Amino acid sequence: MKKLHSLFLMPLLACPLFLLSCGSPSTPKSTPNEGADKASKDSITNEERISFTVKDVTFNMILVKGGTFTMGATPEQGKDAKADEKPAHEVTLSDYYIGETEVTQALYEAVIGENPADKKEADLPVESIEGGDCDFFAEKLSELTGRKFRLPTEAEWEYAARGGNKSKGYIYAGSDNLSDVAWFNDIDSGTHPVKSKAPNELGIYDMCGNVDEYCADDYTSYSNESQTNPKVESDTGKQTVRGGNFTSEDKDCRVSKRGYTRGYVFGSMGFRIAMTIDK
Repeated sequence: MKKLHSLFLMPLLACPLFLLSCGSPSTPKSTPNEGADKASKDSITNEERISFTVKDVTFNMILVKGGTFTMGATPEQGKDAKADEKPAHEVTLSDYYIGETEVTQALYEAVIGENPADKKEADLPVESIEGGDCDFFAEKLSELTGRKFRLPTEAEWEYAARGGNKSKGYIYAGSDNLSDVAWFNDIDSGTHPVKSKAPNELGIYDMCGNVDEYCADDYTSYSNESQTNPKVESDTGKQTVRGGNFTSEDKDCRVSKRGYTRGYVFGSMGFRIAMTIDK
């Protein structure tokens, strides 16, 4: 693990509908409660929010209805849009679920059994992790719940940040006033508890600021061709990250802003999970 204590990233770089009780993190291969799992399968493609509980830690997944959107440097992003956000291009996505919040330290510890964060508190986002740690977490959470958890693709991340089919065309995730929705430009305070700012149009929190978020894609240049459910795999050695963090300037917290990491670990980098819908 290549750990840096610097917080700098490369510039290119309404109620719960069901609970699924899972085993303790010390026995991550426990079989999920079959009754609860069976009850959820019939409704999972229709519910706007689904709640899971793992070792007394509850988290919510938000439905993102599929659609077609323009990804990248759209007009509202203005002069702050960088070259790697261009060309803006059309992307079509299927339905999926995404985490209401970034993965908290409480949830990470419930699933994995340890907490790697530098600044420790249960409702803070987990940080100081590698991309592989995110994949391992998603794998173990999938074993516990019987669902298909994973990192969101870069396109899924941006579409959700923009508000999906409820988008109002904001510069940031949920507002044109970044202070309403994000913790940013505050290197001294560190991370903040999730859900302590306003959500975006879909009811998703902290997609701007707080911690940068890993995506499933490798970082490469955009194409101007239309795409459907894209996921970029390459040999660049660069993994895409999105959203900006508590040290970022406002221009680096825009919904189209891109970044990447070469595998280094930062106290300002975390993740949120996506969930594939069973067909």
